[in-house]
Amino acid sequence: MPLPSMKEQFAALIAAPSVSCTQASLDQTNRPVIDLLAAWLGDLGFAIDIQQVSPGKFNLLASFGSGPGGLVLAGHSDTVPYDAALWKTDPLKLTEVDGRWVGLGSCDMKGFFALIIEAVSPLLDQPFKQPLLVLATCDEESSMSGARALAEAGRPLGRAAVIGEPTGLKPIRLHKGVMMERIDILGRSGHSSDPSLGHSALEAMHDAIGELRGLRLAWQREYRNPQFSVPQPTMNFGCIHGGDNPNRICGQCSLEFDLRPLPGMDPEVLRAAIRQKLEPLAERHKVKIDYAPLFPEVPPFEQPEDAELVRVAQRLTGHRAEAVAFGTEAPYLQRLGCETLVLGPGDIACAHQPGEYLEMSRLTPTVRLLRELIEHYCLKPA
Repeated sequence: MPLPSMKEQFAALIAAPSVSCTQASLDQTNRPVIDLLAAWLGDLGFAIDIQQVSPGKFNLLASFGSGPGGLVLAGHSDTVPYDAALWKTDPLKLTEVDGRWVGLGSCDMKGFFALIIEAVSPLLDQPFKQPLLVLATCDEESSMSGARALAEAGRPLGRAAVIGEPTGLKPIRLHKGVMMERIDILGRSGHSSDPSLGHSALEAMHDAIGELRGLRLAWQREYRNPQFSVPQPTMNFGCIHGGDNPNRICGQCSLEFDLRPLPGMDPEVLRAAIRQKLEPLAERHKVKIDYAPLFPEVPPFEQPEDAELVRVAQRLTGHRAEAVAFGTEAPYLQRLGCETLVLGPGDIACAHQPGEYLEMSRLTPTVRLLRELIEHYCLKPA
């Protein structure tokens, strides 16, 4: 049975739901995406290794050729949640609009795998002197558990790794860290007609957010790195839940927020500063405040400018390697001994947005670039 076309693969990947979310009601398995990739790459002669990371969550490592060294082309198989009502097209259907392929995961970043397959297919009749590995991970959009599991297993992967996150086909060798944190406030509910009957978790959370905003302002005054397009650390209040009815004093409130520290900012020092601000609030509002990370932090990433992969990518793209504000799985692949870069065809500005898209004008240049990388690392003598 012939392999589906690149567009058909792209469409099938988008049609396979694989939302990763901190909210259990929205979280989904990524197995349908892994099975599609395993079938296509297996038909091309790749050795397939599917690893279960946790119930319903899987990594795929497909390899062609053997030996030390080689190239890893990597991406994540999950997407963020979506608001279907805000999309003008079906988010799970590939739709062509004004020279763009629109669909959830088109840019960030399931579509990248179809481009890898398109790039490598014509090369497979040549002798691979070093292996090509295609890596698809789970839960990058939440816990990064897939990449963490790989790093903890410690199995060396390849000489170089390219992660196809959206960078507009510009090589990225530097990014911020990621901290996803949670504050739970437990108060006491009561009848709203008499405030003395309870302790409002919602009002305590209002003050907690005020303290966090103050810390954010202080950190942004203190820390700055002009290599980043967003040169200061950021803090985003992404998700809040509390209370159940207007006529009840709110007894419980939870906040999930996201911190993006610059290289050189210690996550534990930041957390200590947050705790110091929260402790007096608990006393003042007579509530219990529990603060902890949702997941272990993602460290900042930096690949030295003189690395072979950086030089090769700069030559092939014509762009100097830059820095970005968003986080990726790069630190985990780097920990396994790979020179690592982030380099993909999408635009980060449309990622996590209704109407996410990939410019069709990027398809051919991406396939050509991936083919050149495979030729350099896998077909030529080391």
